[in-house]
Amino acid sequence: MKLRTFLTSAVAAAAALAFGTPALAQNYKSEYRMSLVLGTAFPWGKGGEIWAQKVKEKTQGRINIKLYPGVSLIQGDQTREFSALRQGVIDMAVGSTINWSPQVKALNLFSLPFLFPDYAAVDAVTQGEVGKSIFQTLEKAGVVPLAWGENGYREISNSKHAIKSPADLKGLKIRVVGSPLFLDTFTALGANPTQMSWADAQPAMASGAVDGQENPIAVYQAAKLHTVAQKHVTMWGYMNDPLIFVVNKDVWNSWTPADREAVKQAAIEAGKEEIAIARKGMIEADKPLLKDIAANGVTVTQLSPAERDAFVKATRPVFEKWKGQIGADLVSAAEKAIAARKQ
Repeated sequence: MKLRTFLTSAVAAAAALAFGTPALAQNYKSEYRMSLVLGTAFPWGKGGEIWAQKVKEKTQGRINIKLYPGVSLIQGDQTREFSALRQGVIDMAVGSTINWSPQVKALNLFSLPFLFPDYAAVDAVTQGEVGKSIFQTLEKAGVVPLAWGENGYREISNSKHAIKSPADLKGLKIRVVGSPLFLDTFTALGANPTQMSWADAQPAMASGAVDGQENPIAVYQAAKLHTVAQKHVTMWGYMNDPLIFVVNKDVWNSWTPADREAVKQAAIEAGKEEIAIARKGMIEADKPLLKDIAANGVTVTQLSPAERDAFVKATRPVFEKWKGQIGADLVSAAEKAIAARKQ
């Protein structure tokens, strides 16, 4: 009798294992919505596309993702993306630390002017203890962060003249994203920062409503900003914009542990590939991307250390003001990681 009971239980358990996954999969959505600011012509959108493809492969098609570039799920308002992600309007995203910084103060770390002197500095922070700490903060804020990507170092362009000193920025109307730290930085440099979505920025540059903008060179080139009067580019590397691959918490909890691991591994792999794409043309000694831009009749200005230092000094009060708001301990930990980095 005991043997029969045992066998019956064993058969039931085997059946549960055999049919458990499809039963759980019935709770899966037929399609998951991924929010992106930029489309697949840009490294950012490409990272989202790679993630979606890898997830489909690793979950044998159980998790299908549709890309929504231009933050179209929230009418193009980049600054609402994090809130929409928390609320479940968005299922997953590859998001910018800048766009989410109004909701998560710690993310302003990456927008501090002139904190990151090179790519090794960025990697030392994102891939180390500071990066882990920021992911814990994001988890407490209600999302599941999985991997880092990168939009890149933000360089400045304008339609008027070459920018070699803070004085050259005086009175220039510069399009910036909706971040108070950006407004502080450009105000300190004597510019007139104008908050505007990316969708509105290009027509504004074309019409002359704004004089300039700041973005990674890969974005400048893919968006063909030389065609909207952006004929002067200055390489000042004042900040780097890491991206974060995240999933809505309820969506994450609806998946099996095996599928969660698959989505996470897909994000880590996609993040590494996306960073390589974002840095292509800029990490080589001859920086071929800058040659491509100059070939379009654009003046590319490289600052000397002394010229760059003038911008660092002009923005230092902004750095000190925001260090307290972000968290002095977090900023200090980042500075230590940068100082100890391997070049």
